[in-house]
Amino acid sequence: MSDIVRLRTRAEIDEEAAAWTWRLDSGACSESDQQAFEVWLRQDPRHRRAMEELSKVWDALDGLAGARRGENAAALTAPAKVAATRSWLSWGVAVAATIAVVVAGAAWLQNGSESQILATAVGQHRNVTLADGSVVTLNTNTIVETDLTRGVRQIYLRKGEAHFKVAHDRSRPFLVHAGDAVVRAVGTEFEVHLRTDQHVQVVVNEGRVEVQAAGPVLPSAPGTHTKPASTITVRALSAGEQLSTATGDYAIVPVSSEQLSSELAWRDGAIVFDEALLSEAVSEIERYTDARIVVSDSRVAALRVGGRFRTDDLQGFLDGLQAALPVTIRRTADGLVYVDPRR
Repeated sequence: MSDIVRLRTRAEIDEEAAAWTWRLDSGACSESDQQAFEVWLRQDPRHRRAMEELSKVWDALDGLAGARRGENAAALTAPAKVAATRSWLSWGVAVAATIAVVVAGAAWLQNGSESQILATAVGQHRNVTLADGSVVTLNTNTIVETDLTRGVRQIYLRKGEAHFKVAHDRSRPFLVHAGDAVVRAVGTEFEVHLRTDQHVQVVVNEGRVEVQAAGPVLPSAPGTHTKPASTITVRALSAGEQLSTATGDYAIVPVSSEQLSSELAWRDGAIVFDEALLSEAVSEIERYTDARIVVSDSRVAALRVGGRFRTDDLQGFLDGLQAALPVTIRRTADGLVYVDPRR
């Protein structure tokens, strides 16, 4: 077993960052509070990163929600604004944030529409039930915007990865817009992962979906949804199949039940590797932690790793590497974690 000291969890640091944000913005911050804050920032490089992440995520959500604030202003009282802000800052980015503060159920009953912006921080995942009964599960570091009306259910995956369990309703299509694709479903379960290059991966575990390239939007008649002008052939996926838009022909690839279980393991707080390159495994585990892991040797990066790990247990992952592979773990004062060849 390794004698590596366990990293403090991201949730703990986020809680502290949120508390400091609330205190500094309260207007009652004294000079001693400011000095204590500077000391806290210097204690751990992750403290400053947590503050920066909190600011970035808040700004991103604020920008996405801006267009809707005017529409919802009449229904948002001053106490509700204070409560919503305090709730966000109290939990920081350790929980998902709903920017559309109007109660979804009430809005749905009044005008048949619901708009929300949901987010999770690094290392977090959360289930959200929409007004139509569909369930969206957000993976780590994900932003989703929803726009449900009586005619169509529009979902925008702005960042990250999400699983959708769609309530059956043939009269209202369920469209997920993500990167360079639009995924259409009626009643099914599937996952969409938006890559940094704007390509997406779609995996279906129940039912059937259609994937089409996103393109210029054509105007639609009042009361109907817009349609992409792209003429690319629509690809239909059934349960046990996946597609990546990174391939020019949108090739459909079958996945076994074991592979499907591994792909969706993050919903249970786990990550599964099956003879993956160590470099790939490290990149994947980094999605769930603010630690930065460096593989120092190309031969080490090419080693294969397999197993099931908890997404919130970086130490367990590193211990597993040391136990199974000829590597050692080295930490530096600036918070980097190196995976070195064992001498």
